[in-house]
Amino acid sequence: MKKALLLLFLSVFLTKTYAQDYFPINESVQNKNKNYTVFTNATIYVTPTQKIEKGTLLVQDGKVVAVGNTVTIPKNSITIDLEGKTIYPSFIDIYTSFGIEKPKSNLGRFRDPLYDTKRVGYYWNESVRPEINTYETFKYDQPKAEELLKAGFGVVGTHIADGIAQGTGILVALNNTENSKQIIASKITNHLAFSRSVLTNQAYPSSLMGMMALLRQMYLDLDWYKKGNSDTKDLSLEALANNEKLVQIFTTEDKLNSLRAAKIAKEFGLNYILKGSGNEFERIDEIKNTNAKFIIPVSFPEAYDVSNPYLSNQIELTDMRFWNQAPSNLKILSDNGVVFALTTDKLKKTEDFKPNLLKAIKYGFDKTKALEALTTIPAAILGKSNEIGSLKTGSYANFVITSGEIFDEKTVLYENWVQGTKYVVNDINSKDIRGNYNLTVGKDSYKWKIEGTANAPKSEITTLDDKKVNSTFAVSKNWISLLIKPADTIKANFTRLTGFIEKPESLSGKAVFANGDELVWTALKTSAFVAVKDTVKPEKPNPVLPVTYPNVAFGDAKKLTAQTLLFKNATVWTNEKEGVLTQTDVLIKNGKIAAVGKNLSDASASVIDAKGKHITSGIIDEHSHIAISKGVNEMGHNSTAEVTIQDVVNSEDINIYRDLAGGVTISQLLHGSANPIGGRSAIVKWKWGASPDEMLYKNQPKFIKFALGENVKQANWGIDNPTRFPQTRMGVEQVFTDYFQRAKEYDESWKKFNAGSKKGKAPRVDLELQTIAEIINKERFITCHSYVESEILMLMNVTEKFNFKVNTFTHILEGYKVADKMKEHGVGASTFSDWWAYKFEVNDAIPFNGPIMHNQGLVVAYNSDDAEMSRRLNQEAAKAVKYGNISEEDAWKFVTLNPAKLLHIDDKVGSLKVGKDADVVIWSENPLSIYAKAEKTIIEGVVYFDIEKDAQKQLAITKERSLLIGQMLQEKNKGMSTQQPTKKEKTEYHCDTLEQ
Repeated sequence: MKKALLLLFLSVFLTKTYAQDYFPINESVQNKNKNYTVFTNATIYVTPTQKIEKGTLLVQDGKVVAVGNTVTIPKNSITIDLEGKTIYPSFIDIYTSFGIEKPKSNLGRFRDPLYDTKRVGYYWNESVRPEINTYETFKYDQPKAEELLKAGFGVVGTHIADGIAQGTGILVALNNTENSKQIIASKITNHLAFSRSVLTNQAYPSSLMGMMALLRQMYLDLDWYKKGNSDTKDLSLEALANNEKLVQIFTTEDKLNSLRAAKIAKEFGLNYILKGSGNEFERIDEIKNTNAKFIIPVSFPEAYDVSNPYLSNQIELTDMRFWNQAPSNLKILSDNGVVFALTTDKLKKTEDFKPNLLKAIKYGFDKTKALEALTTIPAAILGKSNEIGSLKTGSYANFVITSGEIFDEKTVLYENWVQGTKYVVNDINSKDIRGNYNLTVGKDSYKWKIEGTANAPKSEITTLDDKKVNSTFAVSKNWISLLIKPADTIKANFTRLTGFIEKPESLSGKAVFANGDELVWTALKTSAFVAVKDTVKPEKPNPVLPVTYPNVAFGDAKKLTAQTLLFKNATVWTNEKEGVLTQTDVLIKNGKIAAVGKNLSDASASVIDAKGKHITSGIIDEHSHIAISKGVNEMGHNSTAEVTIQDVVNSEDINIYRDLAGGVTISQLLHGSANPIGGRSAIVKWKWGASPDEMLYKNQPKFIKFALGENVKQANWGIDNPTRFPQTRMGVEQVFTDYFQRAKEYDESWKKFNAGSKKGKAPRVDLELQTIAEIINKERFITCHSYVESEILMLMNVTEKFNFKVNTFTHILEGYKVADKMKEHGVGASTFSDWWAYKFEVNDAIPFNGPIMHNQGLVVAYNSDDAEMSRRLNQEAAKAVKYGNISEEDAWKFVTLNPAKLLHIDDKVGSLKVGKDADVVIWSENPLSIYAKAEKTIIEGVVYFDIEKDAQKQLAITKERSLLIGQMLQEKNKGMSTQQPTKKEKTEYHCDTLEQ
């Protein structure tokens, strides 16, 4: 009992709270503790790779004074013998929201949007908030701190996760007693993310591409502002400038977003630490090539409950596969040399951290690398290697004491010391009382069996004739608490036993009966605890399925490469003056059309008999919205010329594969029609399995989307209070005139500045006006969403006033009314074959529209504007024959050569001409037939779709689903947590789709 009181006294003495040196103390005498604490005979990991056996750790005033095998122990030292124990540096999590109240969402953003800021003296966009400092609102959260301490963490970084530029974060020591020492650094990180602020209903940005454009404009404005060019003070840009030297952490939450953030960093010479999501393994080559450091969550999805076959059919193969592959993410990152720290972010419970990390280790993640990712790497990322992350001399005394190797399932974490202050997780002095005892309580005798683990013993009491007695049992700090319950559960005549463990062979204490009588109880050990040998073999992790390119259904086992192919005896639609050739050969070599003719040969080619087949150039969809991430419209302003679809190409979209199956090789991905001046487009080649940047058409002409009609004036948005200008069709005209004039003046101001040897204050770089100036200078082409003849004429008149022309009217369903004027202007038409009457402004649409414009001499194309239609454009072309008696050759050009001309890429694609890109489709029969199937779709000599391989992929998908369902059923049978199947409703973008 005296020993217990002494330990209690030392615990209080060692963990007493001290305020700052200059604070008055009115609760006791003022006294400073300059004693040392010495930990001896321990296995000490100074760093993950520096291990000391039988070592000594000397601590004073919260710091490591010495560590090694020959440490001199000062006289005024408290010595703690850790024979058989191990010391590790405490963990560091640099990405948390510890001590932060989550910002509350403003739900009125979409229904009552704000277009201009209400803030005065700050940046014009309210999602840019670099002036926010976490330390100003931080409140130490002791319950959460205890969760983290139990998991082995000693230091955390925390910040307010709100907005695109989120402000600064702090570094906090999880010191529950010395409040004045908790904040290690009040400003250590600067945080950014692809997310709007929830505190504003400002409409811009409403899309991912808008967020990227805003980031670019923000950095350009910062550079301009720092050079003294602004006449006004901007507190946000001031803060951003002050935060430049801090560690820059960018929250991406997706592998493709990590590539996008890395792109921004490269453009502006920045060094982002990327906070990922756990799916980095799916694009490991591209992730590695960013050369960025990462923060990776140890959060894995639960298996789905697939016991109901109907519900399990709703689960995407992608999600099932991710469950299987996610635990291998850390190993794959490590094996590829990607430097990363680990975080508890995204965990449902902090206590899940260790089991998840052990799971990753079972899947091959190296234990030393795991320890580095929790100690030395996060410390190095923060530039704090001399203070945290190791037990080198001078570092904070942040360490954990364990029973053994820290990443062993059976290892017990006893204590977590932070800045020399002890936090007890499990009692290191607890005695092992496991065994069999004879228990005597007054006149009653029992058999008492104590088993389990030494730190978490379990108890079972029986009568002498082996009848089980109801009881509850607990041990804390060597105090036993035992409650013996009566057999009759209605009665409350409990017997309460307590006692302090001095000798495990003989236990005793006080028993209190229901009537208040007290007696001494005793328990004499009759036999020692014998651990049952674990004969169960450790469970092997599920076999990890290989990653495909892309890692979704119908992905390929490896990245595809170009082939030399010779197709013999086909019907060849050249789209050139030669027309349609029969019994003709096509040679594809080095990604180009090498030859078209008869009796061709090439010793290196794979020869394919194409007798009865038709060969054409690939279909080109001039107007598509597939494969775009998080928003086809940036609806926040009436002009968003600064945004570009090139930033948000989604290379994983299954619609890409479906387009290939329909013979589509190239698409122009257009911004929607939410504003008169929309965003820049992306011309892409559908290279299935390639990265987004690899899909972009090389050296592509510059295009931008404009729009007319109902959408741009918010006539059909469902907004309570539509206030954005314009609200009328005549207002739309004024938007164009105003922006063209402003862009002209902007361009002239830069020309004048550059002509004057760049002296004086530089104009502000404005990405929006810079893009519109490219239009005026005939460097960028307009594709304009249009329906009504009056507006079509209006835009042509406006552009002619500024001495340039519209390149393409898309939709153009009243083009037949003004085809002569369009011919005179020199504009092309990309229309629908036979869409009409789906909204008021298309009531006058007719299926003869395309042929009429074609006969007027316009370059006419048919487009999809729809994910489903884009893979059936061959049939759309056939409708030109049906409705307009257009020749089959000319009709086929509506979806091949003509869109290539509209996109100014017909020198490379759109026909089968020697020297052009080998973008080729092999059809089962005449491509205009509704029975025609694309049997092979080739881009630059690479076969991206093969109908025979497609059949094999479908069988493989069925087999893979069955395998994964079997694994998930096993998980459920083991009693593991599962999640309910949910059907994901995918939004297919159209011109008028708004992101909410």
